[in-house]
Amino acid sequence: MERKSIKKLTAWERVEIARKQDRPNALYYINNICDSFIEFHGDRAFADDKSVVGGIGEIEGINVTIIGIVKGNNAKENIERNFGMPNPEGYKKALRLMKQAEKFKRPIICLIDTPGAYPGIGAEERGQGYAIAQNLQEMFDIKVPIISIIIGEGGSGGALALGVGDRVFMLENAIYSILTPEGFASILWKDASRSKEAAEVMGITAQELLDSGIIDKVIREPIGGAHINPDKMAWRLKRKILPELEILRAMNTEELLEARYNKFRAMGNFY
Repeated sequence: MERKSIKKLTAWERVEIARKQDRPNALYYINNICDSFIEFHGDRAFADDKSVVGGIGEIEGINVTIIGIVKGNNAKENIERNFGMPNPEGYKKALRLMKQAEKFKRPIICLIDTPGAYPGIGAEERGQGYAIAQNLQEMFDIKVPIISIIIGEGGSGGALALGVGDRVFMLENAIYSILTPEGFASILWKDASRSKEAAEVMGITAQELLDSGIIDKVIREPIGGAHINPDKMAWRLKRKILPELEILRAMNTEELLEARYNKFRAMGNFY
């Protein structure tokens, strides 16, 4: 009853909550969901992209590979994490860890929070588009369960590169879209100041995407947003992940891959 009395948030208000600097980031959830975590580094080719954190975690006795796109909670951290915008080596690191998880039969959990892939010249020179496309292609054939969760911003191909999951969840105030509302307004109306209006027509909120069949579940946040009670949000996230892992781990490889293909094929038919 208490939640029903709360004013319904507009899409733009949810955008603002999703972007809050003190919102729990992927690294916070990794450290609070996992009983233990060992981080791995590098793409074995160019560099270690600090906007992508990944490694092996244990969640109540289940060994998983957990990968997150990480924003900072202050200016210094944001510079270190490139504001949560991965370069190609970040996506390559993620794929390397996914292939390792497949080899050792560990389920994969992806935590997504990015305004989009980094659009810099160097990133383009090193094959940004190819790195994203390769992740999309390879994830369809990964022979272990994948759970992808949008915890803040889910922007464009930069988010989708970790979003090919057997289960795709969103936090209540997260957003998931082909581009930012500012970008949408600039392209469609030639006026970035109409970003609030754009957010209302883009269908980017968790409930809208659930209704459209794009995601599988909305995970409720504490009243006011995940930043109000990060510990409670981490507990809720863990409680949603565990039963899904149990279901997915019980499926054989053929069933898992067929269901994953059919899931995203149905989305293509929807559009």
